[in-house]
Amino acid sequence: MVLATLVACGSDDKADPMAGKQWGLDAMKLPDAWKTTKGKDVVIAVVDTGTDTGHPDLKDHIVKGYDFVSGDDDPKDQNGHGTHVSGIAAAVTDNGVGIAGDAPDAKIMPVRALDTLGSGDNQTITKAIMWAADHGAKVINLSLGESGLMSRFLKGGVLNAAFTYAYGKGAVVVAAAGNDSTFKQPYQVTTPVLIVGASDQDGKPASFSNFGAQQAVSAPGVHILSTLPTYKTQETLKNTSGYGYLDGTSMAAPQVSGLAALLIAQGRSPAQTMQIIRQTAKNPSGDARLGLGIVDAAAAVGAPKDK
Repeated sequence: MVLATLVACGSDDKADPMAGKQWGLDAMKLPDAWKTTKGKDVVIAVVDTGTDTGHPDLKDHIVKGYDFVSGDDDPKDQNGHGTHVSGIAAAVTDNGVGIAGDAPDAKIMPVRALDTLGSGDNQTITKAIMWAADHGAKVINLSLGESGLMSRFLKGGVLNAAFTYAYGKGAVVVAAAGNDSTFKQPYQVTTPVLIVGASDQDGKPASFSNFGAQQAVSAPGVHILSTLPTYKTQETLKNTSGYGYLDGTSMAAPQVSGLAALLIAQGRSPAQTMQIIRQTAKNPSGDARLGLGIVDAAAAVGAPKDK
């Protein structure tokens, strides 16, 4: 991630008192999409640094996960990154505290594959992806762009096979494009994966976002408010309020994972879900760095169903 700014947690009589600070919700037209679907019970696996499973804005959406770093059933987030990603995708909504998740009725499967510093290896991440697919995840989020791993995920590498395995199990794999400000096509073009770059509040590509991957889309990834651990980690050394802002394609990817959950809850297949997200993305500026464009949740859930 590029930037961390922590904010104080608070609540009032509003359904989600901090939702007004989530500019990405309106940018993606999510409130309109929620009139049709909220992603009920779709499991989103967050393959990352773990999750604060006791967070008040996450705990009611958590399903059983696994820690591939420590080798146990408690994927506790000891970094902060995975908790932030989880909240973007599916924080509990209408609960009187905090923020709104993009897929308000989806579930979060925390799968820890990165250590306290946010580092991991290809073998561990591959195991985590396959485990998530085997245990019912219908969306698998990989916000690994700033972990130093993206440059090693070469065409034809082991990760391509893991993505294909998960897709065969009925899961949509969503991966962050990375934050090197460079042109990259890290995966085989035939690999079933949605690659996501970051856009800013003006609808422009984020300055740090990688671009160039075939069939990539973009989503809000600048100054994104979400959940953070309520205890001290690398990202919360100065404040354990439970919420904060981060920048990165890591924040853009779970925006698309949440949208994928909305579509899957409508009965769309992985292939249909990926196709619809790509076809309904908007790029009025024609900026190639946005790929096919910024995702449009309202247009996506309103797309005709194949007969």
